[in-house]
Amino acid sequence: MLTITLLGTAATMPLPDRALSAAFAACGGHGLLWDCGEGTQAAAHRAGVNLMRADAICLTHYHGDHIFGLPGLLQTLGAQGRTRPLALLGPEGLPDIWAAVRALTGPLPYPVKLQVLMPGQPLALDTLGEGWPAGARLVPFATKHRVKSLGYRLELPRAGKFSPEQARALGVPVQQWKLLQKGQSVAVEGRTVQPAQVLGAPRRGLSVVFSGDTAACPGLLQAAQDADLLLCDATYALPEQEAQARQWGHSTFGQSAALAAQAGAKRLWLTHYSPMITDPEEYAEQAQGIFPAAECGFDGKSITLQYEEVQP
Repeated sequence: MLTITLLGTAATMPLPDRALSAAFAACGGHGLLWDCGEGTQAAAHRAGVNLMRADAICLTHYHGDHIFGLPGLLQTLGAQGRTRPLALLGPEGLPDIWAAVRALTGPLPYPVKLQVLMPGQPLALDTLGEGWPAGARLVPFATKHRVKSLGYRLELPRAGKFSPEQARALGVPVQQWKLLQKGQSVAVEGRTVQPAQVLGAPRRGLSVVFSGDTAACPGLLQAAQDADLLLCDATYALPEQEAQARQWGHSTFGQSAALAAQAGAKRLWLTHYSPMITDPEEYAEQAQGIFPAAECGFDGKSITLQYEEVQP
């Protein structure tokens, strides 16, 4: 299972009911925080999200409305007794940003490990913490904003169906079945049994895409292919604002919906609203008329995605 919770859906400035950009992906006792705008901690508290479970904070870019919550959160994690390492991920320029943040936080009782990510270079999540499903990975991709920026695709693959009959025929003890199901080979009476010998064809996994700030672009289109959920920039509501969106490196409701439809995504959550949008639901038809599975995101909106029982 994979639970996604929006923690901030505002752009530029926080509002009483709308923190700045952030979302949390939880899988078991682990998690990833995407961006950390002002108000992230309060939004997480209201939504019942435990940020201590984060293995990494994944920054899309370094505009203030996406990072100004970072110093406070890092201090809070230390005050709550965190000692295990925390990864801080982001595009080029991360070391300079970290130097400024580190000056604000002062000494922390846990290590922060920086990793500059490049588009198209996946990160295996088991390198961040034990307990992620086998093969889980984070794939950064280039987005189209006014500065260097990334989006992120989180992928949880699913192995083929396990065959107890085949495992017994190969003499594999029951105690070792879980290792094969996790993709590990096992030794049986001096020979090696590979997972492929007891597993069927890979089944459809889960995927979630967090766009960050971006205009529609090839990187986002490719990343959103067949995604179970796309969290997408929808800074502007109306078609007549497309020129303004393009100027500032953002998207409209309709542009995000068109991209989701073209990519074959299953669900679209609009987010990162301009302060001009007081009630996103007033403009929902701008997206739903193009992509019926579009929904207006709001702080605290959450969904738990599960593997499909019937696979294509």
